[in-house]
Amino acid sequence: MLQHGLRDIDPTRVDESPAPGDPERPEKIVRNRRNRGSVIFRVVRRLWIPLVILAVISAGGLTVSRLHGVFGSEKTTPYSDTKKDASSLAEPKHMRYEVFGPPGTVAVISYFGDDANPKHVDGVSLPWSMEFSVEGSTAIGSVAAQGDRDNIGCRILVDGVVKAEKVEYHEVSAFTFCMLKAE
Repeated sequence: MLQHGLRDIDPTRVDESPAPGDPERPEKIVRNRRNRGSVIFRVVRRLWIPLVILAVISAGGLTVSRLHGVFGSEKTTPYSDTKKDASSLAEPKHMRYEVFGPPGTVAVISYFGDDANPKHVDGVSLPWSMEFSVEGSTAIGSVAAQGDRDNIGCRILVDGVVKAEKVEYHEVSAFTFCMLKAE
């Protein structure tokens, strides 16, 4: 026999308490606190925190979407108009790219053409030049070249006036570039 607290517990003893519905067992109606209320209240009691979180997130999302509409962050204001105005066109200018080097130099040349798109030419014998007209009041141009000799140069002319020029000297495969930002 084991002693537990103030009572003695016999592990070989079989509990012979009367079964439910037995006339010797007194029927007591014991209400369990968990069975109190309806099923909806039990579900709400377990899910109230996730429901509050969902309501807060929904309210925050609605508030942010309304504020975006109020302050107009979806609409961007253009800083300049990209359309050409026929009345404000200036006289076209003539731009000329030149790439030069020692006689017999072969080069790879990249430049922005008259349509402002990049162009690429391989295996060009120097000297090389290209001329085109530029519309508008500003002229923007860029030319880059790499030759197979120790020096190479480039030049950008606008209406016959030199606006950018650079000559580079390297031991092997000289590289140069000229850029005209605005005129």
